[in-house]
Amino acid sequence: MTDPLVSKRPARADAARNFDAIVAAAREVFERSGSQSSMDEIARIAGVGSATLYRHFPRRDDLVEALYAREVALVCEYAESLVGEGDPFDALTLWLRRLILAMGTKRLLMEGLAFEPARYPTLIEALYAAGRVVLEPAKDAGAVAADLEADDVMRLAIAVSAAVYRDDAQRERVFAAALRGLRPAN
Repeated sequence: MTDPLVSKRPARADAARNFDAIVAAAREVFERSGSQSSMDEIARIAGVGSATLYRHFPRRDDLVEALYAREVALVCEYAESLVGEGDPFDALTLWLRRLILAMGTKRLLMEGLAFEPARYPTLIEALYAAGRVVLEPAKDAGAVAADLEADDVMRLAIAVSAAVYRDDAQRERVFAAALRGLRPAN
């Protein structure tokens, strides 16, 4: 999946700097406060005026969708990088850990996946395709239950990432338990 922000990024150096600053500020603000955060705060953190922000991203949804698409692209690229690299179950585990971390720390990704999947069908399909890229080799190797589908694994990742944990150790135990549940029955 190509990064959708690349095609929207202006060619002129000063405009590109502003664009990048807005994207970075939005990522910071949205991660901290969610996608309904103040656009004025984003402009302030980016060091640009509101007019500059709205010139690049006329609607809040344009910025939210651009950031959501970038996060999805990064998770998908990671799946592709794992193909053929060592043990297929390890590759699936690494990808799931990355996906769960992205969902857990990036409210935007979690909101898009869990609460508004119909708004982002292309991006959801890209994530499912990335999941299949790492799931199918693990199934072929007999390391994962043969009846599991990408949708099952995605729902497991959403469930693990959405829970509230006492600490990182508890999150890791739950993740390990979820991974054991992917294994074929003995």
